[in-house]
Amino acid sequence: MHKHNATHTGWFMPAEWVPHAATWMVWPHNQALWESTWGVSLAEVQIDFARVANTIAHFEPVKMVVDPSAVDRARQLCGANIELVQIAVDDSWCRDSGPSFVCHPQLGMAGVSWRFNAWGGKSAHGLDEGLARRILNGLGMDCFGTHLSNEGGAIHVDGEGTLITTESVLLNANRNLGMSKRDIEEVFDRLLGVEKVIWLPGDPDYITGDMTDGHVDGVCAFARPATLLVDATRDATGTYAQVVRENRRALELATDARGRRFELIDLFEATDAVDENADVFCASYTNFYICNNAIIMPAYGIKADQDAAATLQQAFPDREIAPVRINQLAHGGGGVHCITQQQPAWPLVGGAR
Repeated sequence: MHKHNATHTGWFMPAEWVPHAATWMVWPHNQALWESTWGVSLAEVQIDFARVANTIAHFEPVKMVVDPSAVDRARQLCGANIELVQIAVDDSWCRDSGPSFVCHPQLGMAGVSWRFNAWGGKSAHGLDEGLARRILNGLGMDCFGTHLSNEGGAIHVDGEGTLITTESVLLNANRNLGMSKRDIEEVFDRLLGVEKVIWLPGDPDYITGDMTDGHVDGVCAFARPATLLVDATRDATGTYAQVVRENRRALELATDARGRRFELIDLFEATDAVDENADVFCASYTNFYICNNAIIMPAYGIKADQDAAATLQQAFPDREIAPVRINQLAHGGGGVHCITQQQPAWPLVGGAR
């Protein structure tokens, strides 16, 4: 955990809870990837994606990037109020391959295009590595490039200078060989206005089998500054329990950019939903998405959904909790947060620094 006082550029990344102009998503179309790699029907995965998009569209505009080969299917399942944006793509995880939007008090809004290498070269990404730039070009926004290999799901910010990430992702040799924590923090300072980075261990021993190597959006999520919902398990003896304990311990010891200790709220995972035959399954309720006036919550059709919804309602008393079934999507190792990317509304309301 480090804090430094380098000269800021004035650009900063707002928290997810500021009002949004839109949510960006990418339509799944790669049949071989979903059916051969993850063992689920692409058609069923598309239904899950559409269910998430249509739910968000009740609260704010949705812009869905669609490979030209899949436009008809996307239009069939997505509501008429969802804008389809034709761009050739490889995969469907907009949180990671899409831009991270940033703001400046005088210069307005722009976006960061991280060096996207598909989670350390685990999948084809010849098209997706340029997706962020193409989205920003279409919006007429400036694009800030960087040599840092990163994904949107690897970082959480509070909009007040604090960023949380994991060592198992950003210090991984498959992404940023030779870069130190300090090197990475300087990039976050310059591009995101971050004053303090909190480093969690993540998943250093690859216990989860998650292709991201331990994204933070499966570990914890901000409810507001200094308050975090934290992934928890009731299986105290399982291999994943140690991962949970180590990440929670790091959060217990941490303070944010303003010197505050965190209030930690346990959000127990959907253990009963896990498909034991799956190589990987995202059962983390912390992979929710904050949109305008609502929380889009991953759901699995089990009793734990109700407990998670109650916990989220307590954490977000002024927002509607909207559970969305993602059982097929979860086989790809991600959830609701992984497939969404917020575009803040400009000028900012309640998020300016």
